[in-house]
Amino acid sequence: MIDLETRTAGRPGALRRAAPALLGYAAVRALGLLALALWSAARDKNAYTLLTARWDSLWYTRVAELGYGYEVRLPNGDVHSNLAFFPLLPWLERLGAALSLSYADAGFVVSLLASLAAAWGIFAVAEHLHGRRAGVCAVLLWAVLPVGIVQSMAYSESLFTALAAWSLYAVLTGRWVTAGLLASLAGLTRPVGLAVAAAVWAAAIAAFVRSRGDGVPDGARGPRHAPGEGARRVLGMVLAPLGAAGYVLWVGHRTGKGPLGYLDVQAGWRNGFDGGVAFARFVAGRFTSFPSALAGVALVVGVVLLLWLYVVCVRRRQPLPLLVYTGVVVALALCASSYFGSKPRLLMPAFPLLLPLALSLARLRTSRSTLVVGVLAMASAVYGAFWLNGSGPP
Repeated sequence: MIDLETRTAGRPGALRRAAPALLGYAAVRALGLLALALWSAARDKNAYTLLTARWDSLWYTRVAELGYGYEVRLPNGDVHSNLAFFPLLPWLERLGAALSLSYADAGFVVSLLASLAAAWGIFAVAEHLHGRRAGVCAVLLWAVLPVGIVQSMAYSESLFTALAAWSLYAVLTGRWVTAGLLASLAGLTRPVGLAVAAAVWAAAIAAFVRSRGDGVPDGARGPRHAPGEGARRVLGMVLAPLGAAGYVLWVGHRTGKGPLGYLDVQAGWRNGFDGGVAFARFVAGRFTSFPSALAGVALVVGVVLLLWLYVVCVRRRQPLPLLVYTGVVVALALCASSYFGSKPRLLMPAFPLLLPLALSLARLRTSRSTLVVGVLAMASAVYGAFWLNGSGPP
């Protein structure tokens, strides 16, 4: 087996290697923001307001400014509590406000910096597994996702993806404590932080099983392991779930409903885990009329594509932590019982699904790959501007 540590040791110039990916990513996002500004101006809307002061962005800034405890009671009896929103992004927005930014401005700055960190983390994972060219392609494909505009919004997706990508990279390179710390921070960012903790645990258990199998009978010496590696692995496992578990338990204590109190908070938003039944009914409902049937076809094609890409990742023996992470992200996104229009952005952190496509793109000539990315970037920019100017939340 290849020693994962040696593949990254002694490789200077990490930022220089990632520079093409980061510059390409910045160019794609700049194109998306330009398209949003032009489209919004044509509709007499403020593009910056769309990015920083609508939907979830308002909930995050309210938490940052006033803390937890705010809720909205709807006529149908639903209770929308801001306890549903995990605290890391509001904490960072509060830090930005301490530096004389508005809470909205702080959220925008955090998202911009986090999106670059996420792009770098995706590059690091893809380069580690498949080389520099594939790393650049993976970042560009993540940038040109149809819902890529969310990466520039004062939402938590970019922050979560950055923490998840770097935690997975730390796992792949045997940095267990770093992986656990980043997984814990991811768990303070979104409920799907569970996926990062699960990846750390799966990798650590697999490493333990391998280490048990390395022993050779009759006094023969097996492969050497770094001193204290087992202890660092256990510490990483302990740290990984602390963020999510700590917040969920705190919510349960605050609401007085015990360890499962957070589930009651989500139920107030009509959000839960039903195995995908509600989503299947939603998709089926698209086929009752025309042209909504076209949306139904698009949804079915999208789900099939997701599942096909995951099968490809499995068949190509993608590392176990990436498979576990992606599987949990996809399962939680598709099997949630509400907010069907938000599922594309909920799937955005599942970047390992893009690795097979990145490999195919990397095999093309530079001129062809540039053309493909350019066309996709234009389509993403136009769709993002149209989508964000719509009436529903992304």
